[in-house]
Amino acid sequence: MTKHIPTEKSIVKSILEYLKTVPKCRAIKMQGTYRRGGEPDIFCCYKGRMVLLEAKRPGNKPTMLQEATLKMWAEAGAVAAVVYSVDDVKEILEAIP
Repeated sequence: MTKHIPTEKSIVKSILEYLKTVPKCRAIKMQGTYRRGGEPDIFCCYKGRMVLLEAKRPGNKPTMLQEATLKMWAEAGAVAAVVYSVDDVKEILEAIP
């Protein structure tokens, strides 16, 4: 039996739907003219902290540009991470005081 691997688009959609239910949270998917290469898929503010999320399919990795961009955001004080599921996002948010 073949295991279904979700698309990146469906992962982003699930994460955004989850974030809408989280108190003290505002999240958007960056796209179009506002999005530069390497920038994360999801920009979120949670309890006053900037949270930047790069969504990937299980087994996939971010590009070197995406990794470098997440590192720059983290060095600026944001929470920046690669996520593969809503559970990953929950874990990240739970770690924010």
